[in-house]
Amino acid sequence: MSDLHQEALSQAANEARGLAIDAVHACSSGHLGLPLGAAEIGAVLFGNDLRYHPRQPKWLNRDRFILSAGHGSMFLYGWLHLAGYDLPLDEVKNFRQLHSKTPGHPEFHETDGVEATTGPLGQGVGSAVGYAISAKMAAKKYNTAEHTLFDQTIFCLAGDGCLQEGVASEAIAFAGHAGLDNLVLIYDSNDVTLDAMADVTQSYDACARFAAFGWDTIQVDGHDLEALHAAITEAKTNRNGKPKLIEAKTLIGKGIPEVAGTAAGHGEGGAKFAAAARKGLGLPDESFFVSDATRAYFADHTGKLTAAYDEWEKTFAAWKSANPDLAKQLADGVAGALPENFLDLIPEFAADYKGATRAAGGDIIQAVAAALPNFITGSADLFGSTKNYIKGGGDFTPADPAGRNIWYGIREHGMGAICNGIAYDGLFRVTGATFAVFADYLRPSIRLAALAELPVGYILTHDSVGVGEDGPTHQPVETVSGLRVIPNLDVIRPADPEETAGAFGAMIERQDGPTALFLTRQNVPTLSDVPAKERREGVLRGAYIVKKETGPLTTILLGTGSELQHALQAAAELGDGVRVVSMPCFERFERQPAEYRESVLPAACTRRVAIEAGVSGLWWKYVGTSGAVVGIDRFGISAPGDIVMNELGMNAATLVNAVKALG
Repeated sequence: MSDLHQEALSQAANEARGLAIDAVHACSSGHLGLPLGAAEIGAVLFGNDLRYHPRQPKWLNRDRFILSAGHGSMFLYGWLHLAGYDLPLDEVKNFRQLHSKTPGHPEFHETDGVEATTGPLGQGVGSAVGYAISAKMAAKKYNTAEHTLFDQTIFCLAGDGCLQEGVASEAIAFAGHAGLDNLVLIYDSNDVTLDAMADVTQSYDACARFAAFGWDTIQVDGHDLEALHAAITEAKTNRNGKPKLIEAKTLIGKGIPEVAGTAAGHGEGGAKFAAAARKGLGLPDESFFVSDATRAYFADHTGKLTAAYDEWEKTFAAWKSANPDLAKQLADGVAGALPENFLDLIPEFAADYKGATRAAGGDIIQAVAAALPNFITGSADLFGSTKNYIKGGGDFTPADPAGRNIWYGIREHGMGAICNGIAYDGLFRVTGATFAVFADYLRPSIRLAALAELPVGYILTHDSVGVGEDGPTHQPVETVSGLRVIPNLDVIRPADPEETAGAFGAMIERQDGPTALFLTRQNVPTLSDVPAKERREGVLRGAYIVKKETGPLTTILLGTGSELQHALQAAAELGDGVRVVSMPCFERFERQPAEYRESVLPAACTRRVAIEAGVSGLWWKYVGTSGAVVGIDRFGISAPGDIVMNELGMNAATLVNAVKALG
């Protein structure tokens, strides 16, 4: 016999519906369909089955709840408020208003209890998979025979829109193969999408689809509290090597008869019926109503949650005392702490090293992994080319969830969303790799990482037309600049192995946003005339003088990546008034003090020419209207890489001619 308090939870569900109706009605904006249709799901989760502590929102062993269908944000805000999180009723009333804690879509860092920035459909599914990976890794790494620190369940609520997006399919396939049995996806199956009834655009059997991907599945009435509780309990306790799908059949917009069960119920269309809806739900005419009985129920529930949290805290204290080394490692992971003089832990390269920067990265990542036990990496079926495999780190598998190398398969978009989920959890530093030209496949995930200030690293190799014979489809010309325009994303294109070491150091030290490293397929010379420490620290600053003029300054040549060598060669031909600036990262340079920027690029010198094997547009900011850019404003050519580079003007001679043309 279940001890579920059905009457209290049913009342709470209707009051949550009322909060959603009133919030959307107040601002004439938002989405009512999911908050109303999935109210019983919220009641069972937040009122009974979810492990959390509203006053300790970052409790390490809390269950995670990710609302992938982020347009239904009033679902989450309503339940966070009722559950006692730091989300007072005034914030619910300020739904979608300036500087409120209740923005239109849930935003990480903005509101306690929001585990991920969601809104772009399907991303939350990928983030939930990342959370599940992190939980598996943490359990394997930190649990001992005497103490269980991590045994949480990851819940994700998604709708048809999420499951139709390709990113969700990639993540779902990965989760089934990886045996993430700590993951529960609740599918709000209401037979409606935004424009029309769902059968206009889909006809698959969701349970059969998930079963084919290796998931356990069950279909329940999404308004039956007992059925939901039984399904959730089974999903949480049955750790059989399979993630769980609960398909909850619901009525979209339930509580507003005028739109319930129709596409009109998806958005704010039903808000105009607020008064009648309140009456139909048995609520008083008072807007934003929450009964004393519901307040009392959740106060009592919080007491039970607090007792469970306090018990875990005792276990945690005992574990820390028994495992001081592991405890420090965990604390460092949570804090993002780095060893002192982290860059010095990466060995210097020989002066005559002539490898590709991807090869240098392959050496560097071993030193990074040795220095940071919580550093992990993965690749979209390209470890052999991206060179980011951690040797001796093991592979993440159902048998070894502590493996530090994740094989994502050919799933760049899923990889990006999963990396975000790992980063949201905050226990591990995560990187993912693919060819640079395929960054567009994971771009939406990169954008969300930048928006949510997640310290994700992207290792993007084969960074230019130097790729060669694979031709234009594999030769990125617009990709580097295309990512540079994303706010809060650092894009670093190092010129040699020591700059590559600096790039990895910059990526690792950054805590407030993602970093994309662009590395070459082809060999590049080592800038051995410049001390290694100077090159590394120059990358941290975004740009630095790699060759200073020996006479009065007349000309500045700017270069990055594999083209910096041509700037140095051109400077030798052009005379003693030429300065060469290496500019691996625009974004880091812009964050430097004005005095430093002026010392590198003095405003008085307007005779400037930049060179990069990519589109020229963004360089004009640095060369000005009196300068010139040697770039590639077209697609590439299929031929050996050095021939393509020369054919497209990526050489010292073209740069010299461009300088001379300025007069």
